[in-house]
Amino acid sequence: MRVMKSMLLAGLLAATGAVAAQDAAPKKPSTAGRTVHVLTPPLALHGMGRPRTLRVYLPPGYAAGDRRYPVIYMFDGQNLFDDATAYAGEWGVDESMDALAREAGFEAIVVGIDHGGEQRFHELIPYFNVRFLPNQGAAFVDDLVRVVKPFVDVQYRTRPGREHTAIVGSSLGGLSASYAIHRAPDVFGKAGVFSPSYWVSKDAYAHARAAALPADARIYLYMGDREGGEAVPDVERMAAQLRTTLADPGNVTLRIAPGAEHNEAAWREEFPTAVRWLYGLPTAAATAPGAP
Repeated sequence: MRVMKSMLLAGLLAATGAVAAQDAAPKKPSTAGRTVHVLTPPLALHGMGRPRTLRVYLPPGYAAGDRRYPVIYMFDGQNLFDDATAYAGEWGVDESMDALAREAGFEAIVVGIDHGGEQRFHELIPYFNVRFLPNQGAAFVDDLVRVVKPFVDVQYRTRPGREHTAIVGSSLGGLSASYAIHRAPDVFGKAGVFSPSYWVSKDAYAHARAAALPADARIYLYMGDREGGEAVPDVERMAAQLRTTLADPGNVTLRIAPGAEHNEAAWREEFPTAVRWLYGLPTAAATAPGAP
């Protein structure tokens, strides 16, 4: 087990190194859609002590009226919309959201918060871990709640209530998304927790037990069955724990994807399904042309 965990850690550290080296690589063409906007200047984050770039996807109907929209906040903004800024392929969030608008009539704003490159490991760990000091994840989530969300609610036509607000992330971002819905249940009513790095600290389980969630909170847990280490047992443990603490166990779902590894391609494939479940939309099969 120790060897497998070391392999997983080595992979994550390699990914962090790839992020740091990205600026030296040849520039790739942008794949971001026309409704994705990179906000300048970066937004100052007080708890983190350094600014952060926001990448905002606006739904197809945004410019045409005065409607207000749910908001999905996501970590690792560089990897969400644009292959030119992603270090291992993008999630295709803008394409997926456009498809959900066409197929299910669901439109939402998506706000990607950039990671800090070489600082990513530190800023996405919200629990104590002596190997990755300083652990700044709690400060990052606090900045998201106190700075980023109020800014977005002023700048855009949002539906600011917790029942319309989701937090989503993968890997260390999945760990932070899992933490965030328990840290700020009055702000986030939904969490998409992809391949969470629960191996970083078992405090994640104690924190989830201690922080009761509202009855209507919804959590989508995902893990590929080829992610290595104790990844699958760890996420299964969290799912079982949440089902015993939530008033409605049906508000937690767990998907173990056969053959899926720890990468953006897997998360890209799963993202639309997660959004449908979090917001109570029909499944893709139910909205396909010709479906009964």
